[in-house]
Amino acid sequence: MQIIHALQQWWANQSLLEIVGVITGLLCVILAALNNIWNWPIAIISVGIYIFIFMQSRLYADMGLQIYFLVTNIYGWYFWSRNTVTEIKIPVKLITGKQTIISVLIIAVATPSLGFLLIKLSPILHYQPASYPYLDSFCTACSLVAQVFLTRKILENWLIWIFVDIIYVGVYIFKGLDATAFMYAIYVPIALLGYIDWRKDYKKQPISA
Repeated sequence: MQIIHALQQWWANQSLLEIVGVITGLLCVILAALNNIWNWPIAIISVGIYIFIFMQSRLYADMGLQIYFLVTNIYGWYFWSRNTVTEIKIPVKLITGKQTIISVLIIAVATPSLGFLLIKLSPILHYQPASYPYLDSFCTACSLVAQVFLTRKILENWLIWIFVDIIYVGVYIFKGLDATAFMYAIYVPIALLGYIDWRKDYKKQPISA
């Protein structure tokens, strides 16, 4: 009974908006792992909610990331839907050496730059100081790269998501966003399944794909 009471109390303390964000966030990742185009419109709803949530939690890099996600989700929806008339899916691709180098450079440059910017802009724009500015910026930079790879159907996007989602679980626990932390914890095995499923699709494709 104590466990049930504790769960009921925990549920009562959760924000309805965050719960909706969690549900749509989980659904869009599951659909993405299943290579289903409907992940994009549901993702648009989820990131719209989290723009507001992260603004309230002073996770400004994450808030900006959601705006970026909003744009890339619209693009991903367009890119994946180009061949729906012929019922030919966009093929899964492997990351190239050039893409790997560019991605590492982007993360290496964006992390300190964005972290420094968050610290300096807070008093200028009269925001409260950013929480974990450099860690937040590192996760944001990794997510930027992973999202581009997801929209272009590059297999290794899932490996980046697994790594960054584990970090996000800790960040959101410390910020008191328990439902969001729970969502990101579930993202980890979903991303692993997504990697496995996409790899199977890749192996089934013609070599020319």
